[in-house]
Amino acid sequence: MFRKAAVTSVSNGNYLQGQANGRLPSMDSGQPAQKEKVVLKKKVTLLRGISIIIGTIIGAGIFISPKGILKNTGSVGMSLIVWTVCGILSLFGALCYAELGTCIKKSGGHYTYILEAFGPLPAFVRVWVELLVIRPAATAVISLAFGRYILEPFFMQCEIPELAIKLITAVGITLVMVLNSTSVSWSARIQIFLTFCKLVAILIIIVPGVIQLIKGETQHFKNAFAGNDASVLGLPLAFYSGMYAYSGWFYLNFVTEEVENPEKNIPLAICISMIIVTVGYVLTNVAYFTTISAGELLLSKAVAVTFAERLMGNFSLAVPVFVALSCFGSMNGGIFAVSRMFFVASREGHLPEILSMIHVRKHTPLPAVIVLHPLTMIMLFNGDLYSLLNFLSFARWLFIGLVVAGLIYLRYKRPDMPRPFKVPLFIPALFSFTCLFMVALSLYSDPVNTGIGFAITLTGVPAYYLFIVWDKKPKWFRKILGK
Repeated sequence: MFRKAAVTSVSNGNYLQGQANGRLPSMDSGQPAQKEKVVLKKKVTLLRGISIIIGTIIGAGIFISPKGILKNTGSVGMSLIVWTVCGILSLFGALCYAELGTCIKKSGGHYTYILEAFGPLPAFVRVWVELLVIRPAATAVISLAFGRYILEPFFMQCEIPELAIKLITAVGITLVMVLNSTSVSWSARIQIFLTFCKLVAILIIIVPGVIQLIKGETQHFKNAFAGNDASVLGLPLAFYSGMYAYSGWFYLNFVTEEVENPEKNIPLAICISMIIVTVGYVLTNVAYFTTISAGELLLSKAVAVTFAERLMGNFSLAVPVFVALSCFGSMNGGIFAVSRMFFVASREGHLPEILSMIHVRKHTPLPAVIVLHPLTMIMLFNGDLYSLLNFLSFARWLFIGLVVAGLIYLRYKRPDMPRPFKVPLFIPALFSFTCLFMVALSLYSDPVNTGIGFAITLTGVPAYYLFIVWDKKPKWFRKILGK
């Protein structure tokens, strides 16, 4: 059923493939089957790449609760500035990842680039935190939003039972896992459709908002910077909210080996996607303020639904459905991409060997996909997921800042590395400084949550020496690890 992935190595940033163990049957001759590579196919076109990025970025946040930025900035004008600046910063980060993706043609995203620049220990810590907490928790949170909004039209007059939300959420998570285990092509096609649904959902908000502006509904923009009582310490939390809403621009780099013509398609997909998302996000927030005041927005649990109820009447029922589809697209794109990180980390010897196996007929990294299912279910039915994400949001940007700093380091460490796409040096310098500054400031402004996140991240260090460095493991322990 499974076949071990082709043996790989990295040399000067180039992806080299060896032969897979075992034989595959020959379909067109009576000769004995020869050794052949069993690899992930290059099925991610430019359009599919754009759909992965947009479809993963646009989740529930822009439709449900953009109030995190407004709360921490204190004014409408400053919140719109933060939305714009976060979009520009995300574009800068995405351009840096475009350079890394075109010179290191290997899947795995953050993990691969940290491994290439700084070695195995920080790379292991990154994949350790991602596997155990970040990805299961993030998937559980976005899927809970899916469950809540898919049931919203059936419970208009009463509160939705929490058990019903979790059960439909569990079905949604399982469906995404099955889809990504079955077919890369179908997963990508569905992602394109869901991306189209997300853009339609944003247009449903933007178009009425523009009509409101034409009618002169600008009262909520008067004295846009008045009442700004937010402190400087609130800004990193506002940027966390904004950067979280934009997060997802790095997911195409997780599947580099499956991208057709990566030197051209990765930079193009990133630039096109980030421009569309940034313009869409800013216009969506402008649309909200044409109908909803700042105070009302802070009180709303679902801003898009509140907006739709005021302007669209019965048609507002369509908004929860589009939000649910948007969440499903984020779930699908995230699982599709992050499973490749686990696949590559296993191939490098940092995770159990079974996670680097590929289904012979379907050519999907099935074990790397399904390993997330039990962990996500545990997160779903136990624990405070939102607090957990707050604990670890700093870790995400710490490692992303480290990745982009690694780009600068590689410029000097390997000046002769082929770089088909190259960004001006000030872009990675500015982006990495911003990420690390936000992380440092958040440690001061919210020491409890970020301190807990820091402690969880540090557990990866003893885990590295226990699972990777320690050679004299008992036989039963080595068997568990697949070695």
